[in-house]
Amino acid sequence: MKINLEEIKSLIAALEEGGVNEFEYEDEDSRLRLSFGKTAVAAVAAPTLGFAAPQPSTAAPATAATADESNVVFITSPFVGTFYRSPSPDAEVFTDVGKAISVGQTLCIVEAMKLMNEIESDVAGTVLEVLVQNGTSVEFGQKLFKVKKG
Repeated sequence: MKINLEEIKSLIAALEEGGVNEFEYEDEDSRLRLSFGKTAVAAVAAPTLGFAAPQPSTAAPATAATADESNVVFITSPFVGTFYRSPSPDAEVFTDVGKAISVGQTLCIVEAMKLMNEIESDVAGTVLEVLVQNGTSVEFGQKLFKVKKG
């Protein structure tokens, strides 16, 4: 199955508009399962691919808890995959806690179906917290970064 991010987004939107609660597709190479409840959750797995449970990072500074919550946004994963903070294991991370980010800046990579997808920021601000550990699985809509706008 070859499907890109835009096709996945379109499929999810169509299913939500149609009031569909669950959708599943499978072929000899892969499987796609979408289940909608209060929040949309998607799971994609190849026959030999297993996912570990995501584990939140504890690298948040003490000031993150006192930030003005009205200016706080979350960068979320657009699909299921594996979260990577850098372009390769020996490279520096794209961003870190306390770093300023700009609109369009690459924050991480989510590997989905053997495709490396750069996740870009849609806001300018400062990273307050990295919510996922490097190399762990993420779900559709899962919060990846806590960012203070501005």
